[in-house]
Amino acid sequence: MNVPRLTTGRARRLLLDETGAATAEYAIATMAAVAFAGLLVVIMRSDEVRGILTDLVRRALSVE
Repeated sequence: MNVPRLTTGRARRLLLDETGAATAEYAIATMAAVAFAGLLVVIMRSDEVRGILTDLVRRALSVE
């Protein structure tokens, strides 16, 4: 197997090459959004939070 030698110029080009950087950033942001949505689903399923939200809606819709 013939592996090219890593010269200073080749290393500089490799380190400065940002090909695919935007795609990786989008992937990380998407994974963070999915994790946050999962956390919200877990929180919203709890009986305590459901009760608080139901109470809030009842108070908002009641006419006094």
